[in-house]
Amino acid sequence: MASAWLVDATRTPFGRLGGALAGVRADDLAALPISALMARHPSLDWAALDEVILGCANQSGEDNRNVARMASLLAGLPQGIPAVTVNRLCASGLESIGQAARAIACGEADLIVAGGVESMTRAPYVMAKAGVAWAREQKLEDTTLGWRLVNPRMQAGYGTDSMTQTAENLAREHGIDRDSQDAYALRSQQRTAQARQQGWLAQEITPVHAAAGRETVLVQRDEHPRPETTATQLAALKPLLGAGSSITAGNASGLNDGAAAVLLASESALERHGLQPLARIVGMASAAVAPRVMGIGPVPAIHKLLARTGLRLDDFDRIEINEAFAAQVLACTRALGLPDDAAHLNANGGAIALGHPLGASGARLAMTAAYALRRHRQRRALVSLCVGVGQGLALALESP
Repeated sequence: MASAWLVDATRTPFGRLGGALAGVRADDLAALPISALMARHPSLDWAALDEVILGCANQSGEDNRNVARMASLLAGLPQGIPAVTVNRLCASGLESIGQAARAIACGEADLIVAGGVESMTRAPYVMAKAGVAWAREQKLEDTTLGWRLVNPRMQAGYGTDSMTQTAENLAREHGIDRDSQDAYALRSQQRTAQARQQGWLAQEITPVHAAAGRETVLVQRDEHPRPETTATQLAALKPLLGAGSSITAGNASGLNDGAAAVLLASESALERHGLQPLARIVGMASAAVAPRVMGIGPVPAIHKLLARTGLRLDDFDRIEINEAFAAQVLACTRALGLPDDAAHLNANGGAIALGHPLGASGARLAMTAAYALRRHRQRRALVSLCVGVGQGLALALESP
């Protein structure tokens, strides 16, 4: 099959819930990194683009009705470029890259923009239509995160544990104590602070003009990191599920707003348009696990990808596993035989520090890995995320 190459990538800063990007609609937010890619490559014939594929987990507010198509038009792409939105919840952004790579590998496309978006701040409340006439029991549901409009058969057969509860399940079943989780969370903050200081995060980010009251401000940095965090502060936080539990706001990812976009190309498109690739997409694999332990999903997905590609875990110079929760990452790394503080795992920090705008996070991980391979002259990177309702996704990259 033909090779699919990741050519360029950028993202918005990731905003806090109710933060600097709160006033930016999800469809406008998704358009921003696409516009940035277009500005970076003014000589590229954007009418030759085959597809836009964006991931989005919510799709119940301003991201509804195929946000990828809305964003494509808002970004100024020719109206003849088709677009599709994909949803693998937390891994939607990575799913979009994998689907784009497969289309290119199959010879069905040469140029694709992939990525993802999520505005968790602007996620709406929804209400189901009444099931019977004169119903008086309508319930308002928050679409920001987690279950809503639950099927009773799902509840009976699999349970509907909250994301926090799934992490707590892993912590208890894998013997991951609070101290280990807080130590991991602190490392995430420290590594993110170092990456920011080195200018590595700025390389990924396209600044965003956003409204701030009557003024407009330029948002240039991620809002979620807390570089001043100490072990004492983390230890003082109350567990989210009450006494005896271990998941806290400090050792979990945040609710965030952000968007990311990457440009992928075939070998022939590289030559035709004079493009220089960052990395080659080696392959992608998905797997499924019990919903109540969804956070362990990266482990079977990684094993499947390794078997499919013939690679070993130690063939990878960098590993990015999305930090939904410290307990969840540690359950995965220990199952994979990695030390808790492995230097090549989430070396720039992760979602505990940076935040986790669901549809965008997978694309952010891929671009972080791709830029790092070039920066450090490394060979291969492995990217993986856990997925709500019990899944995992993994993708492999290698240098040109």
